[in-house]
Amino acid sequence: MSRSDFPDEGPAIRGPGIRASDRERRRIVSFDPEARNRHQTTIRATAMVVQDPASQRLRDDLDRIAPCDATILVIGETGTGKELVSRYIHANSLRRSGPFVAVNCGAFTDSLAEAELFGFEKGAFTGALKTQPGWFEAAHGGTLLLDEIGDLPPALQVKLLRVLQEREVVRVGSRKPIPVDVRVIAATNVDLEAAVQAKRFREDLYFRLNVAPVRLAPLRERPGDIPPLAGHFLDLHKERLGRPDLTLGAEALRRLALCPWPGNIRQLENTLHNAVLLAPGPVIGPDDLRLHGQGSVRRAETEAPGLEGSIKALVERAVAEGETDIHERILRATVRAAFDLAEGNQLRAAESLGVSRNTFRTQLAHLGAIPPRRRPPPRSPHPPIPPSVRRLTELPIGYQKYGTSSILKMRGAVERRLAAHGYRVTWTEFLSGPQLMDALGSLRVEFVATGEAPPVFAQAAGVPLVYVGHDPAAPSGEALLVRRDSPLRGIGDLRGRAVALHTGSNVHYFLLRALQAHGLSLDDIRPVHMRPADALDALLDGRVEAWAIWDPLLSSAQIRGDTRVLADGRGLVSNHQFYLTSQSFADRDPEAVAILLDELGKAGEYAALHAAEAARSMTRAYGIEAPALELAFSRLTYGAKPLDDRTVRQQQGVADSFHASGLLRSSISVREAVWVGA
Repeated sequence: MSRSDFPDEGPAIRGPGIRASDRERRRIVSFDPEARNRHQTTIRATAMVVQDPASQRLRDDLDRIAPCDATILVIGETGTGKELVSRYIHANSLRRSGPFVAVNCGAFTDSLAEAELFGFEKGAFTGALKTQPGWFEAAHGGTLLLDEIGDLPPALQVKLLRVLQEREVVRVGSRKPIPVDVRVIAATNVDLEAAVQAKRFREDLYFRLNVAPVRLAPLRERPGDIPPLAGHFLDLHKERLGRPDLTLGAEALRRLALCPWPGNIRQLENTLHNAVLLAPGPVIGPDDLRLHGQGSVRRAETEAPGLEGSIKALVERAVAEGETDIHERILRATVRAAFDLAEGNQLRAAESLGVSRNTFRTQLAHLGAIPPRRRPPPRSPHPPIPPSVRRLTELPIGYQKYGTSSILKMRGAVERRLAAHGYRVTWTEFLSGPQLMDALGSLRVEFVATGEAPPVFAQAAGVPLVYVGHDPAAPSGEALLVRRDSPLRGIGDLRGRAVALHTGSNVHYFLLRALQAHGLSLDDIRPVHMRPADALDALLDGRVEAWAIWDPLLSSAQIRGDTRVLADGRGLVSNHQFYLTSQSFADRDPEAVAILLDELGKAGEYAALHAAEAARSMTRAYGIEAPALELAFSRLTYGAKPLDDRTVRQQQGVADSFHASGLLRSSISVREAVWVGA
């Protein structure tokens, strides 16, 4: 795509921000919005190239997001094209006839930032010779890009949050609010979640901005875009510099494809610009690119990728995508791969990794692939008490047929470990998370596992629950399904449609977030409360037009030929699995809680690493075909552990969303329900 792919785009206004001393204010504060319309778009901001599969997927996401009016957070390294993507969203939105205003928040100074964004009245400060609107008013009816939002001064973050909530600005020196109709796109190369943890960025502002996140892959991860981008920049610069016969040689193009491009698209444009300026002949060769050895480094890695280079690339991608527990997951994947390659021979697998057999065996036991070695118990002077004589305390556990807890039940290890700890485990099956929470509230069970939404509703209803652990996020484990022949193509098409869901279950939050990301609410659709067992038939016979559901019912419907996924949870929700107990049990026996979390982690790990085996062994109990279970288990996450600050904040966001939408009568504090023993 190129500049011609921006039909009917409104005036482009570029705001570089202000860096000025008090002596310079008289000149700068007299900026004229009409003059800002005359700023030209950079060449790089017209180079929308989507030949790489990753870029094509991005464009598909942008096409779904653009027509709605939701706030968007664009995340990507410097030079990846955040402004370009923002312009594409604007040009394909209902606001395309309005202005597009780009403002660099990193260039703001504390003294003039508020005046820049919100405007000022005559006489508001020295140099304010006349009343001037700010960037929000300049973008009225269009789109405002707040670039480098992570650099926004803290004092201004509070005021920006209020503007986003109230949709009105108050100029400096005035008390009169002015309504503004602006779609906000925020862009950053900063890890805002880390900035929130470090208290450099307001958490409430982050949640307000992060309605529809868009992550831009660096150029090195979408190599298919490099040749067409290079051609685009070559054509533009040779025309501007009067060298129409200049071409790019094959070896130079190969060199470009092998460069790691730490500066991304911006660096690629500068490289081509420099080559057009300085290339002596009609063909640009590899030496004319002046990459200073960067290509040779990438070439060596590309032609013969070393172990360190491959792992580095893997870690970079995982960090960029917000993955957690990277070290532990890589270690476990390495052990499992060596074991599989050695066809189950522990000695050969250990030798391939350069470790002793005992070390490798310990890792296998930690994975749950083999039973741990058991040391003989110390000899006691007293004769052992026969099991039939021991008095065990009953520990009732609630579970869903379609969850990690059911895998835990199938494996049987937790019963043995807790029996040695003085407990007799009993199991009670429940239909869904809300029923589990009701049972926990009445103490019919003392330990449960469920998703994000049910604990929020239960806590608001007064259930004395305690969060003791969670699994890593698994956003693709829930989705919206439609019939294969449905005319619905995106979430925006759900307006006025009947959507089946189990009210209060985890997909309730997923549906809420999916609608919000497209400028809709639950009031814009017709939610139909329905048991999961009945919803598929209702979808197929037309009683509902979409169905919000979780794995493995999701995977079971996916493998059919008559349904398709409209959207899943990726980019919208975390979809954590939470483990909860009664306060009395958690305080009474933290060791038993630790045993449960340990065995739950192993159960999830077993299902994820042995999806086919787990599917075959559980297909009868689940009443679901093995391929569907295998697909569900492949999306399962494992590693049950206590809640960290990040997870608590995410769960608080779930609660706040339900409260803001009117589904919760009062706000709650998730942190108050987190087990202090964790």
